[in-house]
Amino acid sequence: MPGAALDPVAYLRATPPFHAVPQPLFDRAASALEVGFYPAGARLVRVGGEPLRHLYVIRKGAVRLERHGQVLQVLEEGETFGYTSLITGRATLDVIVDEDLVAYRLPAAEFDALLADAQFAGHFAVGLAERLKSSLEHSAVATFQSDLSLPVGRLVRRPPLWIGAEATIGDAARLMSAERVSSLLVRGDPPGIVTDHDFRDRVLAAGRGPETPVAAVLSRPLRTAPEGAPLHEAWAVLIDAGVHHLPLVRGDEIMGVVTAGEVLRQSAQGPVAVLRGVERLASRESLPGYARKVTEMAAALLAGGLDAAAIAGFVARLNDALVARILRFAEADLGEPPAPYAWLALGSEGRMEQTLLTDQDNALVFGDDGAARRPYFEVLAERVNEDLELAGFPRCPGGFMARRWLGTLSEWRARFEGWLDRPAPQALLEAAIFLDWRRVAGRLDVSPLQAVLAGAADRPVFLRFLARAALGFKVPASLRLRLRGEASTLDLKQQGLAPVVFLARCYGLEVRPQARSTLERLAAAREAGALSAETEAAVAEAFRFLVGLRLRLQLQAVSEGRPPGDAVAMSSLPGIERSRLKESLRAVRGLQERAQLHFKVDF
Repeated sequence: MPGAALDPVAYLRATPPFHAVPQPLFDRAASALEVGFYPAGARLVRVGGEPLRHLYVIRKGAVRLERHGQVLQVLEEGETFGYTSLITGRATLDVIVDEDLVAYRLPAAEFDALLADAQFAGHFAVGLAERLKSSLEHSAVATFQSDLSLPVGRLVRRPPLWIGAEATIGDAARLMSAERVSSLLVRGDPPGIVTDHDFRDRVLAAGRGPETPVAAVLSRPLRTAPEGAPLHEAWAVLIDAGVHHLPLVRGDEIMGVVTAGEVLRQSAQGPVAVLRGVERLASRESLPGYARKVTEMAAALLAGGLDAAAIAGFVARLNDALVARILRFAEADLGEPPAPYAWLALGSEGRMEQTLLTDQDNALVFGDDGAARRPYFEVLAERVNEDLELAGFPRCPGGFMARRWLGTLSEWRARFEGWLDRPAPQALLEAAIFLDWRRVAGRLDVSPLQAVLAGAADRPVFLRFLARAALGFKVPASLRLRLRGEASTLDLKQQGLAPVVFLARCYGLEVRPQARSTLERLAAAREAGALSAETEAAVAEAFRFLVGLRLRLQLQAVSEGRPPGDAVAMSSLPGIERSRLKESLRAVRGLQERAQLHFKVDF
């Protein structure tokens, strides 16, 4: 927050988004800065009347934004207004001085000149979704500043090398040695690839000799990425596919191959580096420290400008790899499982929305043919829960962990059907955790559980009760969110994110039960006509904004030696963020109002 002793020009320069405006543009604006004084009760503009001709930056006092007598928002120190009038040429809101106001004013011509700066202009888009997309202020949460938008094609150092499928492993090995490469593309329709890892795993380990045809050990189809794809998208392909070599395409042509090592060197604190560390974990004793590495990675990616939702996706992929590694440790000690099983991630991890490591939410499902060997799976679940705790995942206070929640596929199917058929309070509590499940490891086919979810749309009573529970989250009205007083602190999770997550779950179960993430569920509701495109866009960007703000503040707490939490003091935020936070919450309340009608919820 700019200090009270600053002069008008210094105050403006310290107020986002003016702090990042190029100096020549800022100097022009500062030379035209005016000071305005307005008493409480003054009406600065009326809907349908003469629009405002200045951009106002509040120095002291407050204004109310109203429409048809309804207060939409209260703006205080450091917040701005007037830009909608300047951009549209219309007065769409009443602006009334709530407390004696001191404001700095920029004439329309100077505001128009500032819009030449794309970063500045993004903060003042007319549409809420566009404003939210541009307005999250990233503080310096890490020293790592990789260019995550770097086209991955820039890492290519030479054209790809090809070999025929009829060649032998010996031929391929000699060519790779001579050219000092770790992979060869293999001609064919479709083409394939053979790598040094294939020689180790599919030739030597399988007892094959150098006369083995390349066709017997190659991998196809190829997992590729466009040469212009940003670095973080290349990370995602490498991690999702579990490969170490990534062919890059230009149109229909493969123009080169990058290795995981090359990508890793470009991003030493990126997810590929953390994944390699997980793959190299030798024993349970190596697990401590994982949470710290994930936190450092999240800080690095956020400081590099990556969207918080994308960061959460990488965290989920890494956590999946960790679970798979821990399960291998357990199986090595306990022996071969007596039946196929599936390890399920629940809650935020099931939705791939976890950023920093939080409480464990998981479950274990095993085949009906393993019912008689239940003790094996009880020990397996206990071991994995303990190892996850060792790695930095705290125990779930509510006990939603596999050591308690395990059973045969038939038992789990009966549980799912019971939640949908009998939506009592406890069933709704459990459903809110378990209906976001995602299989992260194991060979058991859990499609019967998905089939149960597919029937949720035919159970309107269940959806109505689930929606009622979601509407129980109280989102504060923006006029109550002030710098001082009772509503000066907000719980970002309970009062902002949870209402969106819970209502998106209701819409998702109704229209696309296979969707898991909140953003996927909102998009599905729009595609099905259950939400308008405008509502979906605003709520999706509000969700992204809230996730990003929460992550930034939690990382800031960690860097200062404080435990990360969900509470944010309004006074700790720059004015532009306070405005966008209030607008985000207004979008969330709008979703609640629409959902109450859509699901026919009565209170």
